[in-house]
Amino acid sequence: MGDKANAHPGAAGRATAADHPASVRNVVLVGHSGSGKTTLVEALALTAGAVNRAGRVEDGGTVSDYDEIEHRQQRSVQLSLVPVDWDGIKINLLDTPGYADFVGELRAGLRAADAALFVVSASDGVDGSTRMVWEECAAVGMPRAIVVTHLESARADFEEMTRVCAEVFGGDDPDAVLPLYLPLHGPQAPDGHAPVTGLIGLLSQKLFDYSTGERKESEPGEDQLPLIEEARNRLIEGIIAESEDETLMDRYLGGEQIDFKTLVEDLERAVARGTFFPVLAAAPAADGARQGIGTVELLELVTRGFPTPLEREAPGVTTVDGKPRGLKSCDPNGPLVAEVVKTSSDPYVGRVSLVRVFSGTLRPDETVHVSGHGLADRGHEDHDVDERVGALSAPFGKQQRVLTHCIAGDLACVAKLNRAETGDTLSAKDDPLLMEPWQMPDPLLPLAIQAHSKADEDKLSQGLSRLVAEDPTMRLEQNQQTHQVVLWCLGEAHADVALERLRSRYGVQVDVVPHKVSLRETFAARSSGRGRHVKQSGGHGQYAICEIEVEPLPGGSGIEFVDKVVGGAVPRQFIPSVEKGVRAQAAKGVAAGYPLVDVRITLLDGKAHSVDSSDAAFQTAGALALREAAADVKIHLLEPVAEVSVLVGDEYVGAVMSDLSGRRGRVLGTEQTGGGRTLVRAEVPEIEIGRYAVDLRSLSHGTARFHRVYARHEPMPPQVAERVRQQAQDG
Repeated sequence: MGDKANAHPGAAGRATAADHPASVRNVVLVGHSGSGKTTLVEALALTAGAVNRAGRVEDGGTVSDYDEIEHRQQRSVQLSLVPVDWDGIKINLLDTPGYADFVGELRAGLRAADAALFVVSASDGVDGSTRMVWEECAAVGMPRAIVVTHLESARADFEEMTRVCAEVFGGDDPDAVLPLYLPLHGPQAPDGHAPVTGLIGLLSQKLFDYSTGERKESEPGEDQLPLIEEARNRLIEGIIAESEDETLMDRYLGGEQIDFKTLVEDLERAVARGTFFPVLAAAPAADGARQGIGTVELLELVTRGFPTPLEREAPGVTTVDGKPRGLKSCDPNGPLVAEVVKTSSDPYVGRVSLVRVFSGTLRPDETVHVSGHGLADRGHEDHDVDERVGALSAPFGKQQRVLTHCIAGDLACVAKLNRAETGDTLSAKDDPLLMEPWQMPDPLLPLAIQAHSKADEDKLSQGLSRLVAEDPTMRLEQNQQTHQVVLWCLGEAHADVALERLRSRYGVQVDVVPHKVSLRETFAARSSGRGRHVKQSGGHGQYAICEIEVEPLPGGSGIEFVDKVVGGAVPRQFIPSVEKGVRAQAAKGVAAGYPLVDVRITLLDGKAHSVDSSDAAFQTAGALALREAAADVKIHLLEPVAEVSVLVGDEYVGAVMSDLSGRRGRVLGTEQTGGGRTLVRAEVPEIEIGRYAVDLRSLSHGTARFHRVYARHEPMPPQVAERVRQQAQDG
């Protein structure tokens, strides 16, 4: 940041409990899958002295070791915390998955952090998902910086990448996105590629050579200064434009040389305010090297330019009954308010909660109040309980380093909070509070499952409840109409991880079955039927005859039963029996086995026997009458229709509308939402959008989002209905 004269020797690296919020920095790393976030975290930990030259911690693992699933899938699937110390500052590095299926983990990281490092690959560029996250951060004013990785790639072009970043992230002010350093290239290799060996500071005009594995500072040659002059002038003008000193620009344009210290201070203030977004470069350390290229510069940026927790406005807080409660921001001596940003299960210590403390100080062995509200629609019951806090620790690889306390602004892992779920609030037991929840994406990919065996069936319920407690982006549904257990996920990879965790963590083997939508049946026209249930087999017989008329009703009417019997043809005590019989048959369906709805069933006439008539006989007769009525008329299959809203980039609107039409959808309209995006609204049969979460991502290159709500049931086209009936018969 300030281009220090000497390379930092590295701190002890072991993050301990912070004693003041000013000595904490919470930083989330954001970027698409494969951009190098985890590699960068390990490089920063190496430079800070938290790991050895092989990138290992004392237990032999790496700082990012946490979940076996990540090793098998070769990608991050969850939020992980790596705390390091640098220059007396505790830095909590929050590494997030880059794959879109795990955006819930990303949102949790954004909630826990006060600033963001956007990691961009020099060989792959900026994808649409990263751009959308940038806009989310901009909406809340989160300070950001950009790190360009993969500089060792033959296709890497740092200058071009900074231009793209300024264009994509800068919006109306591209001069707010500028590099602080330029790469220093070594001798050209036989393939024509010149490897990056160091950096040149634009403000200090000094060289930082990493070619020996240690950062060495030197003065540039006379032939090198002209190469950075244009970039340096743009950077200075960009910094001055954000300065609080309004005279600075006039002085600079008048030819005055602005003091280096003034420029650095203005730069740091602009970064902390979230009005200037520096671009830095990073490359992995060479074999045996202690420092990766650009890691010292990044750590300086984080400690000196990123805001402290004191500068962040805390999320809204209320009492558990909804009354607003004002809090002094980030006061270690204030009332306890902390939030569970992640929940995981450890086979040895049980449930572990990653907690961000926003007010007060959390200590081990104290009793706290745990509040969870607002996620009932995702299988999370509202709860308010008191629990005893277990040990506090800081994660490091597979180890947990014990902490004596966790002050406002810091993060810690808490053991044995058995009822705490992701998103819950921890507060003092005598002053229970609730934090405003963060926005989470809707899970829109259904995964219907059933227990593989009887033994699995006994464990399934508990395994599923633990699964959704860890991941609020997953919704558990017990569908009463289709009799299926459905896990709603964000995508296929999300579903795969859920199944793997059920198997490996909770010992539950499940089978994935086709997801069913709640089809229904109704009469297409008026019809009548006669139910005759007469049996004489010696002894007490059965005798019941009823005649009914069935007529269709408007959608949403349900089933209406009308009694028009005259003269006592059906005794009064047996009329409810007829109704019970027809309703039971309606629930079973009359054509393809789906519930019958939206009809009026009128009982017109019947016969009874003084001895052999009974409740059971008239129930049977009612069911027979309804089946006979259905046999003489066309039966419509009704399918659920959803109203779908798709927010998509303008360049993909045509493809999205064409795709929706191909799913038997009716486009209702479009509207411009700004930022080069369009909202497309359509009504689409639910049977056609079971995998829309996956297909839309492919269609829009990961840049579109959609929302769906049930609209109504309506008749299915005859050819589709016939196919469904055939499938029902075959099944």
